Amino acid sequence: MSQHHDKILIVDFGSQLTKLIARRVRENGVYSEIHPYNKVGRAFLEGFDPKAVILSGGPNSVTGMGSPRADTFIFGMGIPVLGICYGQQVMCAQLGGSVEQAREREFGRAHINIVRENELFAGLSTRERVWMSHGDRVSNIPDGFEIIAQSANAPFAAIADESRKFYGVQFHPEVAHTEHGAVMLRNFTHKIAGFSGDWTMAAFKDEAITAIREKVGDAKVICGLSGGVDSSVTAILIYEAVREQLTCVYVDTGMMRKGESEQVVSLFRQHYNINLIFVDASTRFMEALEGVTDPEAKRGVIGKTFVDIFDKQSSRVEGAKFLAQGTLYPDVIESVSFDGGPSVTIKSHHNVGGLPERMKLELIEPLRELFKDEVRDLGRQLGLHDDFVRRHPFPGPGLAIRCPGAVTKQRLDMLREADAIYMDQIRKYDLYDEIWQAFTVILPVQSVGVMGDERTYENVLALRAVTSTDGMTADYYPYSHGFLSETATRIINEVRGVNRVVYDITSKPPGTIEWE
Repeated sequence: MSQHHDKILIVDFGSQLTKLIARRVRENGVYSEIHPYNKVGRAFLEGFDPKAVILSGGPNSVTGMGSPRADTFIFGMGIPVLGICYGQQVMCAQLGGSVEQAREREFGRAHINIVRENELFAGLSTRERVWMSHGDRVSNIPDGFEIIAQSANAPFAAIADESRKFYGVQFHPEVAHTEHGAVMLRNFTHKIAGFSGDWTMAAFKDEAITAIREKVGDAKVICGLSGGVDSSVTAILIYEAVREQLTCVYVDTGMMRKGESEQVVSLFRQHYNINLIFVDASTRFMEALEGVTDPEAKRGVIGKTFVDIFDKQSSRVEGAKFLAQGTLYPDVIESVSFDGGPSVTIKSHHNVGGLPERMKLELIEPLRELFKDEVRDLGRQLGLHDDFVRRHPFPGPGLAIRCPGAVTKQRLDMLREADAIYMDQIRKYDLYDEIWQAFTVILPVQSVGVMGDERTYENVLALRAVTSTDGMTADYYPYSHGFLSETATRIINEVRGVNRVVYDITSKPPGTIEWE
């Protein structure tokens, strides 16, 4: 769908913040894609045809042997370039400047003084709060560049060659800690690069429907429903394109939230009248998971079992040629190593894998260019009820990964009941929309308690709630003690087998949002 829009290319040098750059740019109505630096050569650049380029930060030192470099063709394309942190340093090093190890490093909040009027900082004050994260710094700028901002420990905090529209900043405008970073990025995309800001979900929806019709023709499409926002939006988008050619398959794994299967069946069969195959496979999944405790092994078992069932059910759909998945852009990015080497697996993505190879179906992933909040916007454009669109994310493997250790029906039932109480409390206090994701986890430990005059030795539940923009970074939600006390009391009183409730206040990073 992106071929209809001007594009900005983000060259990734391995920063944990690269995805935030893409999000901030898209918030300004500009389509962006991230690609690893070593995949961005002349042929790629000519084919991608970006209107501007952003060079990301990264963990390496420009002064190190064999450190990553941008393809020099970028600087000869006659398009604007913005280098951020490592991106600024690598641009200077490649264009004739120099970089050195800083005697005084800058990590965290800092202030820059804007010393020269320029389009990047248009509309801002002469002193801005920014966020720094660097040990090296530019020591000499290339010919044609001028200093436009300085900080206490970075004399070249921001530089510009305005004739070529090359800009470099030592700080990170993409993070919320840079107070007006979004304005700076918008100045780069709109004032400097001349983007019109035509990347909207309304336009995306129309283009996606047209593209799906052209690709599918008169063939049949199968879509696996999980009950979450991603797969549901995928299904409804494809239904808008091909109507009765779509068949959805919903497999009840026995690891769904309370009442979730009934909600999914009602939404797709009654409200949308979409062809739906419903399979209750809860017993089969429980048997497959017996004795499995390793998180990645759980995901593997669930994935394989799902494929077996899905494959059998899809064979009933005569003329099926396409498989639809709700893969999102963060899944795609995290499945590609920026340096071409092996990526560290934090957790498997259930949508990026070998499912289509196994099933011999051609893949359709209409959301693979979108971030989570964009999917929600698309859902609204498609007429999904806001209560459904606003639902908190739910993992593909379901409650199994909120059940560290052994997965048993008894533990899942306790988890389901506790989760329902927790959601009821969140809605009672009108907190649901303030929270990105909230859920309960049943821990693989038991604790001593006293209930009445009797000693108990029962299960421990953890509550988790985080705030986030897109799930890439997150912080815990600061509940009041009154809320936590009331919620814990309800769970202990109403869920048999639980005698202790704790609250997880870990941010991401260092933790992940889910426990497994």
